[in-house]
Amino acid sequence: MLAVVALAVPAQEKRVHHHADLSDHAHDDGQGFQYDHEAFLGREEAKSFDQLSPEESKAKLAKIVERIDTDKDGFVSHSELHYWIKHRQRRYIQENVDKHWKDYDKNQDGQISWEEYKNTTYGYYHGEEFDDVEDKATYRSMLLRDERRFKTADRDSDGIATREEFTAFLHPEEFDHMKSVVVQETVEDIDKDGDGKVNLNEYIGDMFTPEEGESEPDWVQTERTHFSEFRDSNKDGYLDAAEVAHWVLPGEIDHADNEAKHLILETDTDKDEKITQKEILANWNMFVGSQATNYGEDLTKRHDEL
Repeated sequence: MLAVVALAVPAQEKRVHHHADLSDHAHDDGQGFQYDHEAFLGREEAKSFDQLSPEESKAKLAKIVERIDTDKDGFVSHSELHYWIKHRQRRYIQENVDKHWKDYDKNQDGQISWEEYKNTTYGYYHGEEFDDVEDKATYRSMLLRDERRFKTADRDSDGIATREEFTAFLHPEEFDHMKSVVVQETVEDIDKDGDGKVNLNEYIGDMFTPEEGESEPDWVQTERTHFSEFRDSNKDGYLDAAEVAHWVLPGEIDHADNEAKHLILETDTDKDEKITQKEILANWNMFVGSQATNYGEDLTKRHDEL
């Protein structure tokens, strides 16, 4: 059963509020450029640059700039940089799918059937009874939730997921036709009394559960205000599906667009709203990392701690 639980994790994302940010690091250039590195390179590639010397890092960056400049005019425009960053983030999603693909495509036919996924994740249970599992109700709920998500991702309803359909299953936040599932799963996660709506206590309880004697922090009161003044648009004291959708799927923030604008703003010395390879290499440590930049960031952190 330990193996079953481990394999269930990728598909059992509790909640997706919006397209994932480009990095888990804070976007604060005063504390270092790790956010920018992961946004520009992708998370895995950024790790490989961290092992390079400054000279090696600059040389590889110069080649990347040539690839970004798709019209070969000698400049990197906002649209070219935006496309590059979006492409790197999409690659991260594909790598995540690739990592899990071999776990489920048991017959190696390039597709994953619902039966393959179910049997690999939950074992060969007859009638989904889970008789030898301690928390049967939880496993039944997880199975039904996975099946619903799988069927929504399976657009031709043939019970078999192509790679694109399996990507939608694992990363529903990236696909418009999966948004109803994201909203439904969010409501189910938070709605403790099972009335199909989210009340204020459920909303706060999902974010903060005080320990015995612990006082409520200020940000919790701010969230109470957000609930009543902004989230609950019809003022009935609850969040229905439409209000939850507006909350967890707001007008999507284009993090790649924001990052492209940020990188150009910081490196465009002649203010022509596009950047050259020379301008980029002059600010190479913002775009990519190396052993040297990491050493400097470590020193900064140690100084702050002292």
